[in-house]
Amino acid sequence: MREINAQQITEVVRRLCIDANRHLPQDMKNRIEACRAQEGWAQAGEILDRIIENYHIADGSDRPICQDTGVACVFLKVGQEVHINGDIAEAVNEGVRQGYDQGYLRKSVVRDPLDRVNTGDNTPAMLYYEIVPGDKLEITVAPKGFGSENMSQIKMLKPSDGLQGVKDFVCKVVEDAGPNPCPPIVVGVGIGGTFDKAAYLAKKALMRSVDQRNSVPFYAQLEEELLESVNALGIGPQGFGGRTTALAVNIEQYPTHIAGLPVAVNLNCHVTRHMTEVL
Repeated sequence: MREINAQQITEVVRRLCIDANRHLPQDMKNRIEACRAQEGWAQAGEILDRIIENYHIADGSDRPICQDTGVACVFLKVGQEVHINGDIAEAVNEGVRQGYDQGYLRKSVVRDPLDRVNTGDNTPAMLYYEIVPGDKLEITVAPKGFGSENMSQIKMLKPSDGLQGVKDFVCKVVEDAGPNPCPPIVVGVGIGGTFDKAAYLAKKALMRSVDQRNSVPFYAQLEEELLESVNALGIGPQGFGGRTTALAVNIEQYPTHIAGLPVAVNLNCHVTRHMTEVL
């Protein structure tokens, strides 16, 4: 049994909160630049140029890429042979507390959905646990802005809606969202499980590199097909038209009940931030 001190978790989360808000993952930068090279609409190209300029400024000046530094979504893959010496949830929240304070990041979390009083330190984090084999602890911090989160949807389709129902729903969510999620976007899709599991799968899909397709060939092909359909909507960067509405469509699937076909679509803006460290 390997022991990990809770203070180590706090330090990693603190650092990841700051770095994830300041530095866009390289796969996202590469995809944005590739889309810029193929964008024929002048106005769309100009907006993509400004997006590229923005993340270069953020890299060079150690400033947040976006003013909405989000709610801290923290994914923990906990090895079965790991013992955490301390309270893991409090260790994560203390890391968020320190990171958002020391990084001068906007604190956007309210203590209650209805009384709307700010917690003042961006806690609590949204925690997702997964127990896995081994003696490692993998920590992923993904700051999630709400311009895109608010545009996400879930639907309990009927099995008879089938593949076409899934395709239609994904495209409808993007079309309904229009310019609101700050396109170009990444589209996370969760198919299967239950109402809550589908939503988790959709968010988890956003953690995958935009260069990595689903390991199942059928779903890999569906990702490509949906990306083409979404971009054919012509919403374009920031809603001004063009070829680049989405940078990627990532799908995660899971078994479900004979009577159900849950589908969740979690949108993320071009600032799809996530960083991972393994202890």
